[in-house]
Amino acid sequence: MKNSFSLPALAWIVLTCICVTVILFGLKTAFKRTGWEKTKQQRIFLTATILIVGWSALLLALSYIGFFEDFTTFPPRPVLAILIPLPLVLAIAFSKNGTQLLKSIPSQWLVLIQTFRIAVELLLLMAFINGRIPLQMTFEGRNFDILTGILALPVGYLLAKRKTYAPKLAVAFNIIGLLLLINILVIAVLSMPSPVRYFMNEPANELVAQFPFILLPGVLVPVAYTMSIFSLRQLLVSDREARSLVQAVS
Repeated sequence: MKNSFSLPALAWIVLTCICVTVILFGLKTAFKRTGWEKTKQQRIFLTATILIVGWSALLLALSYIGFFEDFTTFPPRPVLAILIPLPLVLAIAFSKNGTQLLKSIPSQWLVLIQTFRIAVELLLLMAFINGRIPLQMTFEGRNFDILTGILALPVGYLLAKRKTYAPKLAVAFNIIGLLLLINILVIAVLSMPSPVRYFMNEPANELVAQFPFILLPGVLVPVAYTMSIFSLRQLLVSDREARSLVQAVS
């Protein structure tokens, strides 16, 4: 178990805190557009805060005692941190309240927040330079996820300007973003010192199982796929409603 604290470790905590703060602030702002009662807004906001903060605290506690550093199981334990939030994210995206809330969020918000992936890639590069992760997990290797963060800026801008082609562009952006995320996740798993390891260059990908770097697979990766899923759901619902309106008028 390697729990030595450092500046890079602090950087991951700061980035996670920034992302969580932005999400909660955006959620609170979106509530004002829903027309929901104050009690309902407060209840949902409190639930969301407890879930996000509680999950982050649990990950940090488990990583501190070395829980995620057992790579003998399949899938490796850090993968569980990635997948456990997914069913809840999908349930929210397709729920009545979730759909209504997504309709109240400006579409560019769900895209522009993906710029945090630029910072993630820069921190991964720093980790590689310090000899903590293998080359293939950086954009100098096989990780091209930084493109998602870069493309989020023009796509978000076009959505904000309400260009007619922007929604379709945003759908393509989210699909590409999910594919790039899956790409690096597969590479990360195949770089772990587990029975399914494929990339044998050193060092093995053990860093993401350690304190506080578990925040990458456990919080930041779920934030990335959550924003893409929410954005796709929002765009598809908006497109369906627009088509229904056109049919009703005609």
